[in-house]
Amino acid sequence: MSKVCDITGKRARSGNNVSKANNKTKRKFSPNLHKKRFYIPEQDTWITLKVSSTALRTINKNGINAVLRQAKAKGKILA
Repeated sequence: MSKVCDITGKRARSGNNVSKANNKTKRKFSPNLHKKRFYIPEQDTWITLKVSSTALRTINKNGINAVLRQAKAKGKILA
């Protein structure tokens, strides 16, 4: 199960832990992902998406249909 948002395409990034002595060790920054079910009334179906918190806010603001249309246009969603 990869840590990639289905809507925005956010994925894990790499960086450094930096100690007080300025020693650096590699680490990962994971996106804040949630597995959510959304109802699409036009198709009378439920879909399950793995979305980041930013994508959830966008869905709440614009609606699931508009967000899916934009993601499909950008090539983020294949269906």
